[in-house]
Amino acid sequence: MNSNIGLIGIGLMGENLTLNIESKGFSVSVFDISKEKVEKFISGRGSGKKITGCHSIEELIRSLERPRKIMLMVQAGKVVDEVIESLIPHMDKGDIIIDGGNTHFPDTTRRVKYVESKGLLYIGTGVSGGEEGALLGPSIMPGGSAKAWESIKPIFQAIAAKVDNEPCCDWIGEEGAGHFVKMVHNGIEYGDMQLICETYHILRNILKLTPDEMHVIFKKWNEGELNSYLIQITSDILAFKDTDGQPLIDKILDKAGQKGTGKWTVLTSLDVGIPLTLITESVFSRILSSMKDERVEASKLLSGPEIKFTGEKEKFIDSLGKALYAAKIISYAQGYQLMRAAGKEYGWNLNYGGIAMVWRGGCIIRSAFLGKIKEAFDKNPGLSNILLDPFFNGKIKGIHESLRTVVAESALNGIPVPALSSALAYYDGYRTENLPANLLQAQRDYFGAHQFERVDKPRGEFYHTNWTGRGGETASSVYNV
Repeated sequence: MNSNIGLIGIGLMGENLTLNIESKGFSVSVFDISKEKVEKFISGRGSGKKITGCHSIEELIRSLERPRKIMLMVQAGKVVDEVIESLIPHMDKGDIIIDGGNTHFPDTTRRVKYVESKGLLYIGTGVSGGEEGALLGPSIMPGGSAKAWESIKPIFQAIAAKVDNEPCCDWIGEEGAGHFVKMVHNGIEYGDMQLICETYHILRNILKLTPDEMHVIFKKWNEGELNSYLIQITSDILAFKDTDGQPLIDKILDKAGQKGTGKWTVLTSLDVGIPLTLITESVFSRILSSMKDERVEASKLLSGPEIKFTGEKEKFIDSLGKALYAAKIISYAQGYQLMRAAGKEYGWNLNYGGIAMVWRGGCIIRSAFLGKIKEAFDKNPGLSNILLDPFFNGKIKGIHESLRTVVAESALNGIPVPALSSALAYYDGYRTENLPANLLQAQRDYFGAHQFERVDKPRGEFYHTNWTGRGGETASSVYNV
């Protein structure tokens, strides 16, 4: 009997996804360029299960029911293109290729068009949750050839995480929409992690708390509105002891890495003109952390204020939790603005409330208020910013003062909080009716004749002033980026 689905790439994620699929009643054929990996998996973790090991692309394809469904769990980039080329000659009209890696969404858009031109169907799907999620239930974000969805839907929704018995998997949209939404997810993940790290930095350096004391605080926060996967694991990390009984966190080098999805998110925000300030600062913070040797030298030469905290410790901890919550709301607000702008730019019909439901379980950014985002878009599908929704508007009104307190205290004590600071700056900028961009436009017109609109004239009419009396009346073209 032929297998329900094939999978190429027996790394840790590939193995775990295969076991997850098989555990839900489906049969799987697997292939890897390394025959040793296939044999080890089949005789080890895959032993006694409905998993068939294959040693060639042709054997893999022959083992599958029609329409054939083959999922790629290989390294993003040219390897995906190479595997696609190896599959196409052996597949028939209506067969489906699925890329489950962290692919940049423009590559998926290109591949959808190319594979469809060959009579096949193509899905680019984001898979979030890491190795544990892959095994026990990830968040899955498929997009691409819509005709393929009904064929893969039973498998994907069966293996996805469940919240209130609803699968954290639904159709995202056309072309590269699935991988785009996964990219935004990863960008928000960058922001959440940086906000938590800044909070930890404040607790450690301003309040001088121990990892065990911080563990208790994060554990308490996770029992309330801040409940989320990242807050939970932070609590666990702070409690973890090394072999000598000392906190392991204190022995880890402060030099962070990244794989590029955060950078892609930031670059896309620039392309579509959305102020993704918090995530951008989070990406730059990782880059700054990587400059460890330079920072060590700079610490010997550059001075800062002496850390002095004179306030009430418990009151400040309460403010810190509220500040973290406020900044988290602002980060999601920016992420959703990016998705709305990209949907318009690329012609995708994205279901914003549905995306929140997909993120409620299995993924790294799962948190308590994603259900409230779903409710916000159910009430107002045209919502331009979640800060304008009554629930989030009410929340931010009650806690933005805490964000101010924390940012101010951090600045006075020389503690860098770029993500928290950018959240506050964005909030104040977004709520300000009149920004100083009128002066900026005057400057641009002065040196470059770039023109400006006037408050006493209809919008869309542009004017140039001869500021020096020497420039004449000729203006440059009007442009926006």
